[in-house]
Amino acid sequence: MPVEEILLTQSYARGPERPLLEITIGDLLTQTASRFPDQLAVASMHQGKRFTWAELSREADRVARGLYSLGIRKGDRVGLWSTNCIEWVMMHMGTARAGATLVNINPAYRSHELGFALTRSRMKALFLWHKDKHADYVEILGRATHGLDLKLEHTIYFDSPEWSALLDADGKLAENVRFDEIANIQYTSGTTGMPKGVMLTHHNVVNNGQFLAQGFHYTEQDKIVLPVPLFHCFGCVIGSMTSLNTGAALVLPNWTFDARATLEAVHKERATSVYGVPAMYVAEFALPDFASFDLTSLRTGMMSGAPCPIELMKRVLNEMHIGELVIAYGQTETSPVVTMSDADDTIEVRVNTVGRAMPQTEIMISSLETTEPMPTGKQGEVCVRGYALMQGYDGDESATKHVIQTDGWLRTGDLGVMRPDGCIHITGRSRDVIIRGGENIYPREVEEFLYTNPKVGEVQVVGIPHARLGEIVCAWVRLRPGTEATEEEIRTFCQGQIAYYKVPEHVRFVDEFPATLSGKIQKYKMREFEIEARGLQDVARTAMA
Repeated sequence: MPVEEILLTQSYARGPERPLLEITIGDLLTQTASRFPDQLAVASMHQGKRFTWAELSREADRVARGLYSLGIRKGDRVGLWSTNCIEWVMMHMGTARAGATLVNINPAYRSHELGFALTRSRMKALFLWHKDKHADYVEILGRATHGLDLKLEHTIYFDSPEWSALLDADGKLAENVRFDEIANIQYTSGTTGMPKGVMLTHHNVVNNGQFLAQGFHYTEQDKIVLPVPLFHCFGCVIGSMTSLNTGAALVLPNWTFDARATLEAVHKERATSVYGVPAMYVAEFALPDFASFDLTSLRTGMMSGAPCPIELMKRVLNEMHIGELVIAYGQTETSPVVTMSDADDTIEVRVNTVGRAMPQTEIMISSLETTEPMPTGKQGEVCVRGYALMQGYDGDESATKHVIQTDGWLRTGDLGVMRPDGCIHITGRSRDVIIRGGENIYPREVEEFLYTNPKVGEVQVVGIPHARLGEIVCAWVRLRPGTEATEEEIRTFCQGQIAYYKVPEHVRFVDEFPATLSGKIQKYKMREFEIEARGLQDVARTAMA
């Protein structure tokens, strides 16, 4: 019976039963290279570099042998701190072949966050560039490691002779790497302070990539333009793993997002798919010569990572010729995608919902009070169960138990409604995460950093609506007695210490905060005040999928 004909009365659904692959990333690369040796695997437009699948497989072996020569063994952690480049893909595949765990480090991290990640991950090696137009990574690394007791034994710069020497080293390939072992650690901002390392297995990401690729209807004839960062799940799973599962080529337009470079990549490569968060599509439409790019080769693509305005999605469908545009919902803890619309779905489903449960995945809209399923059409918390759930937060069993219940359900902290046809409409967040242009920001993390400013007596951070980015960071600050500060002074204090997207774009100095009689801060009242004070009512009312 077609999905649309199944009418649910309770907010519980299970995706289709499809075979799960029991294979590692490295072995899947071997299979794909054997099937499509001469097909394009990856093209880095800004570097002018291209690999076929056979070439990428050989490069992955070179990386794996080089890692062995450094003393990296199965299960060791290897850090990668870089924007999008062909070396990123080589490292991704090579660490998998080596049986090592790749630790993704956000290039926007500065000394405070980097020091935490280096310490918590216990990585033995870190791979990076010396600098780019956004940052001097050598200088940031020096400040981050000062005074820390680290396990870091090797720092390898891609733009140095050490990288070339590593690729030519005479090492061994790992044996007996298992599909259920940790392949990747990705840091996601936590609700209680600093980021948490989400541990994902080969099994998690290979199968998420498999089911995503089926939803896109990918084959080896497809080309995927990837302007989103590889260090996020959006890049290294929805991008790399769908490519690896099907033989579709991965096209990197630039180091970081650039609207013109993205459209040029589609135009020049005759790409069939393109990804982006809503803000990226907005920037592409804003180009004065948008109409000059030939985008007629596009067939499918994804808009995800932040709430998707309905009118924007309609423009993408019509003006970018992406008739099979899909949207998805998930989080790093779920590898990441748990619901997705299909390329064959009606436009109504694709613009009003985030699709339905992925294969081998259970979705429930749970009562916040009883944890039982809500009736369809009623709001509750989105809960997930299945193969895609992370192995846990690295070194934080307590936090893991907080989100994954004893019955196996992961509580996402997001609010949603399940329709009778099983499709999900996301309505909000039960936790106060801010999503700025696809980047998750947890206020507690920003607050804890601002407390290190000697002038700050108390601080509360909220997200406020923004037409292009979805949300931006706003801080309310109560200064210590006898001190004075300006908005710019607080922002300058953050520069170079925390990622740019976490720096408050607005700072309001206050004497008190709205609170309940028991003293609990009412952040929703702060948000309402900012919307009214800044005239953001229309932005706040923007229809979202």
